[in-house]
Amino acid sequence: MNFEYLDGATPIDPDEARGLLLSHITNRTELDRWEQENISEAEAWAFNRTPRDILTINFIKRLHKRMFGHVWRWAGEKRGSGKNIGVAVWRIDSDLRNLCADVACWREHDTYPPDEIAVRFHQRLTSIHPFPNGNGRHARLLTDILLVHLLGQPRFTWGSGNLVNAGDCRKQYIDALRAADRNDYAPLLAFVRS
Repeated sequence: MNFEYLDGATPIDPDEARGLLLSHITNRTELDRWEQENISEAEAWAFNRTPRDILTINFIKRLHKRMFGHVWRWAGEKRGSGKNIGVAVWRIDSDLRNLCADVACWREHDTYPPDEIAVRFHQRLTSIHPFPNGNGRHARLLTDILLVHLLGQPRFTWGSGNLVNAGDCRKQYIDALRAADRNDYAPLLAFVRS
């Protein structure tokens, strides 16, 4: 496999590439198609039930495994190497626990409106970058699960475009995430409902 990566995408290292369960995949288009089929199954699983343990590391990992488990052997397992984004590997679990605790506190004390809780959750989860790959798609789906099941809100529209392929919608999303990384959440709040 020799994949080209878009701006903001996490390259798959050779050890992770060996975790591909489908040996017939030779290019990014084929990989995206198989991953999307797996993600669709995970969406049905997540929205056809009401999970009780959303704000736990267990659920975060279980959702990733549901999203990518038919494609990658390492699905649902935290990354074991440094990436172009994300916290140090040894911080992943503690940062995820802190994020879940913060969201629970924000909900309990009405610290932010629901959309802002979800946007702050999304930004923090993407900045932790817990998995070898699929972090953006995982963070978007988990954010939608949080919105629907815990915050009583409709799913985000995420710019109403394709965020996997190169294009203006993806660029707006990456730019909005980078602004949120600098504590400017306004662009991301506008983007997620556009």
